[in-house]
Amino acid sequence: MPEKKTLDRARKDKREGKSPSTQAGEFVHEEIEHVREGKHGAKSTKQAIAIGLSKARRAGVKVGAPKKGKASTRKKAQSDLKAGKKTAKKKAPSRKRSAATKKALERAGSKSASKRALSRQTKSAASKRSASERSAAAKKAARTKGAKGRSAAAKKAARTRAKKKSS
Repeated sequence: MPEKKTLDRARKDKREGKSPSTQAGEFVHEEIEHVREGKHGAKSTKQAIAIGLSKARRAGVKVGAPKKGKASTRKKAQSDLKAGKKTAKKKAPSRKRSAATKKALERAGSKSASKRALSRQTKSAASKRSASERSAAAKKAARTKGAKGRSAAAKKAARTRAKKKSS
């Protein structure tokens, strides 16, 4: 079950008109934090992201199922989306299954949530997208950020440039 603050942040993103992937980002961030805190591990960065996306779908965020990938992955995403649409009282999860999943995740390491691992994952994901796709995403981000957000981003970029210049 996602934390209340994560749900609140996702709802805020939705109100601000941000994309479902941005809303889901809150859940992914929560999952990365869980791995870092040692609540559980993840075999890879991709697994941590997948857990976050699954939680987002189950919380009602309309993140579509992947078009490519294993059939089982697509099927799981579809069932998560279906579960997120239901507002009726949800059936309690199987205790045995929950315990087995938790145990398996606890055995996995926490290196998958390190800055280095996340950076590697981000770069590999970005390299699969075309320049025009990346540009369009950046333009949309600038549009939906708002004046305060743009100002903060510009200041951060200036600090980063200054830091790189000095080193």
